Amino acid sequence: MPETHEFQAEIKQLLDIVVHSLYTEKEIFVRELVSNASDALEKLRHTQLTEKDIADGDLALEINITTDEEAKTLTIEDHGIGMNAEELVQFLGTIAHSGSKAFLDAIKEGGAKNDNLIGQFGVGFYSAFMVAKSVKVYSKSFRADEPANVWTSDGSGSYTVEEVTDQKRGTKIVIELKDDAEDYAKKDHVKTVLERYSSFVSFPVNLDGDHVNTVSALWLRSKNEITDEEYTEFYKFQAHAYDEPRLKLHFSADAPLSINSILFVPQSNTEKFGMTRAEPAVSLYCRKVLIDPAPKDLLPEWGRFLKGVVDSEDLPLNISRETMQDRALIEKLGKVITTRFLKFLADEAKKRPEDFDKFYAEFGIFIKEGAATDHTHKDALAKLLRFESSRTDAGKTTSLTDYVSRMGEEQKEIYFLIGPSRDAIDRGPYLEGLKARNLEVIYCFENVDDYVMRNLREFDGKNLTAADSADLKLGDHEAEGEALEKDKLDALIKWLKETLGKKVAEVKSSDRLVDSPAAVLNADQFMSPQMRQMMKSMKPEGDDAEAPPVQVHLELNPRHAVIKKLSEVKDSNEGKAVLMAEQLHDNALLAAGLLEDPSTMVQRLYKLLEQV
Repeated sequence: MPETHEFQAEIKQLLDIVVHSLYTEKEIFVRELVSNASDALEKLRHTQLTEKDIADGDLALEINITTDEEAKTLTIEDHGIGMNAEELVQFLGTIAHSGSKAFLDAIKEGGAKNDNLIGQFGVGFYSAFMVAKSVKVYSKSFRADEPANVWTSDGSGSYTVEEVTDQKRGTKIVIELKDDAEDYAKKDHVKTVLERYSSFVSFPVNLDGDHVNTVSALWLRSKNEITDEEYTEFYKFQAHAYDEPRLKLHFSADAPLSINSILFVPQSNTEKFGMTRAEPAVSLYCRKVLIDPAPKDLLPEWGRFLKGVVDSEDLPLNISRETMQDRALIEKLGKVITTRFLKFLADEAKKRPEDFDKFYAEFGIFIKEGAATDHTHKDALAKLLRFESSRTDAGKTTSLTDYVSRMGEEQKEIYFLIGPSRDAIDRGPYLEGLKARNLEVIYCFENVDDYVMRNLREFDGKNLTAADSADLKLGDHEAEGEALEKDKLDALIKWLKETLGKKVAEVKSSDRLVDSPAAVLNADQFMSPQMRQMMKSMKPEGDDAEAPPVQVHLELNPRHAVIKKLSEVKDSNEGKAVLMAEQLHDNALLAAGLLEDPSTMVQRLYKLLEQV
């Protein structure tokens, strides 16, 4: 005869919390029951070391799951340590009584440690009532002389325990599913849930006779025993990918946190092809059980291209094992992982520069994003940046570290120029003075480079300075050719200010120009030409609002023939001189990427040609 028991006081209220409030997704119950089964098998494996009289000693240590669409049931069975009648009452009749936690404590007291025990809170079993009309738990203890029993409840506040026959060692849970949970009686649906949450359980998991957890938890194995083929198989499984990983980092750490991790860099950057923004794809596990497939706060935003797994037994999980309670600890975990990955990239750059250059060509945009936004890892990221420069061949890059190593003792700044291409920068006026002084210049071709340099600001104690900035200070240089007399130059500058009016904030003589007659320098330190173009391209369609006028400094090369000619013409043919002045200004704007409407300039050129 079955014995009826009442749950502990307020059990109905606690069950209601478990069923309706504790878990965000119903499918979590599969993870919890499989985890409990894994714990039971792990306990038996440990017990076999000390106990000789084990019931049904020939049974395989595995988890068998069976679906029955006709009966609308789901059965999860293990051949683990099992329970007798007293333990069924003790473990299943008390919310938050964790057999696994008690067992783990007992092992630790004996001087041993078993990290394969998953359960810690004792409520996972009750998640079955989210989907169950009723739950039957058949169980037989590992002790050979103990009879088998069945625990039965519909979760309404009571349960029965009755002795049964034909139950072998271990536990079998039979769930009669609610009408809105019939999908869990379908093999394909359960398989999807198992692959999501329980792919790396230590023991074989069989679903309707098919082995489903075929990929092992590589991150817990020694790197020396894993082949490249196994890494590739794991990457494809974990990242749902079809390619092979470009790079991989497999590491373990005991301090300051216990961490086992494998990080992969894919072959391609999907964002590069205009696809949607990548989402975090490094899954977070605790003792091989999935906690979060895409934790947003684990790694910095720039690390969203990474794939892989991070497993830490130190995670302070909440009672449902779905979220982490200690955000500071998660940040610490993320910092450790990020630091190791950046060190890995630095080692790659040093030991395998060609492979690193290929990585950077594909994923450098993320490194730049990090250098501009991640203040914690800014220095390490800055060392990974790569650019062409005035001393590299076309297509070849240099690091900021190497740039600094080539600087002369008198040089205090790192110079850079932003332009659409190498040819455009080489042909522009801003390089002339620096090349004449044998100063190296970093070439920046991407729109994001302006943002990166403005936020990075300095490297290795050297300021990052735009070579086209208005306040650039260059040392003395012996220039070729005779300059326009000072009084004539002063008169020309005054006349140009009056003639060009609001188009220029300042006109002055330049010490940076060698071959060009003039150059404009951006007077707005907060709005570079590249930023201005970006803002213009982002203006909503139909927005006819006028952009604020470009305020520039106009610098003149007093040795150039055009400047000398303009000085003469302004006194002999003011009308032509005005056209020349405006053309000089627009030519300089064009070279700086600031000319917004070339039609006026074209018409003016025709007028000048008429006067030749």
